[in-house]
This record gives sequence, C-alpha cells and structure tokens, in this order.
Amino acid sequence: MRRGARVAAWTVAVAAVLLGALALYDHASPKPAPWLAQEGLAARYEAVDGPRLRYVRAGQGPAVVLVHGFGSSLYTWKDVIPGLAVDHDVVALDLPGFGLSDQPPDLSVDDLPRAVVGLMDRLAIARAALVGNSLGGGVCALVAARHPDRVDALVLVDAAGFNLRDADRPPMIRFLASPGGLVLGALPGKRLAVECTLRQVFHDPALVSPERVAEYLQSARRPGTIPSMRALGASMEGRAGLVRDALAGVRAPSLVLWGRDDRWIPVADAERFHAALPGSRVVLIDDCGHVPQEEKPEVVLRVLRELLARAPFPEATPTR
Repeated sequence: MRRGARVAAWTVAVAAVLLGALALYDHASPKPAPWLAQEGLAARYEAVDGPRLRYVRAGQGPAVVLVHGFGSSLYTWKDVIPGLAVDHDVVALDLPGFGLSDQPPDLSVDDLPRAVVGLMDRLAIARAALVGNSLGGGVCALVAARHPDRVDALVLVDAAGFNLRDADRPPMIRFLASPGGLVLGALPGKRLAVECTLRQVFHDPALVSPERVAEYLQSARRPGTIPSMRALGASMEGRAGLVRDALAGVRAPSLVLWGRDDRWIPVADAERFHAALPGSRVVLIDDCGHVPQEEKPEVVLRVLRELLARAPFPEATPTR
C-alpha cells in the first residue's frame, strides 16, 4: 500500500474512532431533572404569530417578563422565578428557535421582539418590566425602544447589542454560523459542545453540573435547533447597529447588570449601555461570568427586587 493510501486509511480509522467515542459520550448524557415540578411550575404553550412558545407563569402583582440568551431557555431563570413571584406576576419564555418552543427554519432577529410582545398580548399583560440576558437583553431593549408604552422597567443582564458584528460575537456563535455548524448538527458531539460552551460562560467551573448540562443539551439535540440558530445569525448580517441605534428610544428606568468576569461579552459593554441609556444604573457582580442569574441568583434577585420596588408601575397594570 502506498504511503498516501496508508495515511488516508489511518485518517479514516481515527475519524471513525473519534466519532464513535463522541456518539457514546452523547448516548451517556445525563437526563434533565424535573425542576419545573419541583418548583411548582407547569410548562404552558401559546401560538404567537405562528410559532408555539413555551412559557411558565407564577405569582401575582406587577408583571415581569424574563428573556433568556442565545442557546439557552427559560431554565436559566430557575433560581430567580420563585423569589420574584412572591409579589410579581412572573413570565419566563423560550424564544422561538430555543428551548422547547417551535424552531422556524427561517428564524429572524426581528421575530424575537415580536414574540415577546405577542406573548404579552396573548396573556393580557398590558405593561411589564423586562429582564433579558445576553441575546435576550438585546431583544428586551428593542421591545422597550419600539413599545415604550408597554415597558415599566428594563434590566439588561450581560446583554448583546454592541457585539453584533460577526467578529465580535462569542466563539461558539461564530462557529455555528460557519460550515462547522452544519457538521455539528449532523454528527455526534453535542454534549461536548454544550459542556465546553458552559465552561466559557460560567466563571466557576463547578457550576457546570450534570443537571445544567442535561437542560442545555435537551434543546441542543432537537433537530431544528442548529438550522434556526444559523438562520438567526444570518439575519443579523449587516445589522450591527440594530440594538445600539434603538437605545435612544428607551424611556423606561434601566439597570445594567453584569458579571465582571464575563468572557462572552466584555464588561466594557456595560459602560456602553450605561452611556446610551441616560439615568441608567450599573451593577457589576464580582466572581461572575456571563449568566449571573445562574451563577449569582441571590445577588440578581436582590438587585431586581430593589429596582422593581422603585419602578413606576401604574395601578392599571393587570395582575392575576
């Protein structure tokens, strides 16, 4: 056998072994915990402009809507929902394309703020405080700018908005937009990809627990996830100023909440949001990465409750 043929044969053999190992690793993935039932919550679904959205709702009082980030789901608010629901009507949703909501193959960034407002309409929520992490922060900012009469307060948690150019996006998001994203969708290796991503977004690696991996992996393994994500990324091309330029239209009292150790979106972006939102307040959380609501939920809950206690909620805000 010629040397080139031997090298090719060895390459194929090594690739087969690696794919087999990844398939076995995927197969041995942990199972999602029944956290919704443990928290006394039940998943509900509403069709909003076509896609069916999963959401949970808890508590009574002024409304608060929680919006997750890229690749995440309403699970990210698990440790915040119970405390907020003590005196607020709390809604957390899976954006279209994510979690267990429908996954449009032609998902656009414009569909996301429409989904938030559409779900508020379906649930008869006239006004709400909006809290968004990462991509969800950018979505909430767009809703606040386009529908100022619907937003009582805006909280941006490590929000996307100044990093929408392809070169500024987090590595995994850039990877999904590349041909490698197609490979990841077709071949095993999703568990490893989820674990690597979570280790990037958490400052404390001990928080990358089997339960957390299982929750993120549940949606990552759905067949429509990567096509939706890729379509969403493509819809942002040439629109780097989408969120940044909209901030001038925000009228709600605003809080910028950020993990000092965020490796996905630099803490310098917290100051950019602060400068673009007159009268806003900035809170930086020590020893915390990109998802403070999961890494430091007690701090996030305390800060949110302080802000919401001062927010000018009108008496007409519907409660359940």
